[in-house]
Amino acid sequence: MTSSRKNKTLLIDREAASALELVKNGLLYPVTGLMGEKESKEVLRTGLINGKTFPFPFILAPSGKKNKQIIETLQKGEEVTILCEGSPYATLIIDEIFQIDPGERTKHIYGTDDLSHPGVMTTIKRLGSWAISGEYTLLNHHKNKNQKAVQEAKELINAKHTSSLVMAVNPLHRAHERLIRQTLDTTDLLVIFLLKPYNSTNLSFDIRKEALEFFINNFLPKNKVVIVPLENSYIFAGYNEIIIDAIVAKNYGCDRLTVGRNHAGLGMFYDCNSNKSIIDRVVGIDIEIEIASEYVYCDKCRTLVSKNTCPHGQHHQISYHADSILELLQLGLLPPAVLIRKEISSFILSKLIPNRFKNLEKLYYDLLPVEGLLEEHSEKDFYLELMKLYQTTSLT
Repeated sequence: MTSSRKNKTLLIDREAASALELVKNGLLYPVTGLMGEKESKEVLRTGLINGKTFPFPFILAPSGKKNKQIIETLQKGEEVTILCEGSPYATLIIDEIFQIDPGERTKHIYGTDDLSHPGVMTTIKRLGSWAISGEYTLLNHHKNKNQKAVQEAKELINAKHTSSLVMAVNPLHRAHERLIRQTLDTTDLLVIFLLKPYNSTNLSFDIRKEALEFFINNFLPKNKVVIVPLENSYIFAGYNEIIIDAIVAKNYGCDRLTVGRNHAGLGMFYDCNSNKSIIDRVVGIDIEIEIASEYVYCDKCRTLVSKNTCPHGQHHQISYHADSILELLQLGLLPPAVLIRKEISSFILSKLIPNRFKNLEKLYYDLLPVEGLLEEHSEKDFYLELMKLYQTTSLT
């Protein structure tokens, strides 16, 4: 189907477009399309689609005065063109138009409609008060290369079990490495879904991906790990995040999903005098969800340990808080190697603060041991050698 210039147009952002694309690629099944009002209410009532868990209605309710004016004029059976970033992205045949409450919508996603919550504030700005449903067709849609890559990796090693992790690695630290190794130890193939957010408060996706690739290529059997970029749209937010992660992982061909014990979406609660989590609400999604240990560095054990097996108190344990480690890097400080592998931190610093030294070669030859040969060195080289000095113990 080709779009017509005479069609009325609606505007959506890249975040909404990515969700529409997930559905067309079959990655949000049991969702197969945009929901109408009746189906939306049924999902809210039961949390199910055809007997399978899905936590909230899948709808399209674009915000903006212009969108609202257009939607209010649409008729059933009319074709509209959906624009994303100014270009035609999809066409949609209108089946139904119905009103929604943006506040209620955010509550279903995040568990709250409190505007002080950053996710709620961001999402509610993107929601209009009118939802549209109908069959849509993506223009210039290409087959998902990552689905093919996962399938080829499974066939290459004849994988019987495929596990998955959903990670931001912002930045990749030692506890991430241990979690990856632990998961890989009990599976044939590991798919790491690397989150790709829509804001700039994190390390760039390219930096995080390159750091993860370095770790995999140098310290893991690389034919057993596949990285899949996952655009981190609003549907993955809130307390239902683990459910959506499990659905996407299953549709990629994974039979296991591992989540950290400190995952924000795990949320324990009591039901009939028993301790449960959001995982206990998953119905009909044939994937095993495992909860991994929380890892810390213990200065008594003198290694990275699980909090479940370390007998020493919290005052002997160093926790791995990605936000704090990232703050050190953003300030230009080289984190201790016990927190983050020196090759990773050196790479990230050289990317975050390029050309920070007035005379790198002078610093290099004045402060570091050299063999007397004049060679060019990168900032990454300098950080690596500097870390060796930090790790010298005879004078400390």
